[in-house]
Amino acid sequence: MEMYTRQEEKTDIADDPKARELLRQAFGKTARWQADFSGFQADLVINVNGKETHGTVTVKGPKDVQVTLPDEELQKWAQNQIGMIAVHRGPRTFEESDGKYVLTLDEDQHPLGPKLTIHGDSMGSFYRIHDNRITQINRKMPYVAFTINVEESALTQDQKNLTTRYTVYYFSPKDAALQNVESFSDTHIRIGSSDLPVTRRIISYENGEVTVKTVTFANHKML
Repeated sequence: MEMYTRQEEKTDIADDPKARELLRQAFGKTARWQADFSGFQADLVINVNGKETHGTVTVKGPKDVQVTLPDEELQKWAQNQIGMIAVHRGPRTFEESDGKYVLTLDEDQHPLGPKLTIHGDSMGSFYRIHDNRITQINRKMPYVAFTINVEESALTQDQKNLTTRYTVYYFSPKDAALQNVESFSDTHIRIGSSDLPVTRRIISYENGEVTVKTVTFANHKML
């Protein structure tokens, strides 16, 4: 999934303090790299249906990820994947993230928790929250809409929730037709004060077949 920048839009909807506090608590329980995180380097192995490619990666921050692989197309794919990890794990405050939008709550009885809508967000985002965890994320972009269901999380040494398994459903933004499904499984390692990626496995449907890709990080070195 390509990264897309959310834009703020004007809205006349009134903010709901209960929704804001619910999302603030879930945000505070989500694992992120610490404020003074300066990055890491690691060796990489990319496996696509059994074919391995070796390379390296340097992550200095959410917008500073450099992947080196001998295959240009695979390098672009890995750069995007690791870039998304860095963006999601990068340090930021609630006010810098979803807290800058207008929030409302629909207290339905959904198994994944009540619906929390983010107004003034160009991606029409809404979440579901249960037990201080964001359990579902919904967004719509010009070329694709998607729903992420968070299925499993680990508890870090800092007592924060770190997602380890989730599934992404991709839809046509025009008619909501299902286009693809990707299943993600992640593992991590604690080095110093940082929880760093060790593996990512992605199962998806591409070019008429089910494809399994893995990204393996080794020999981590903090910067």
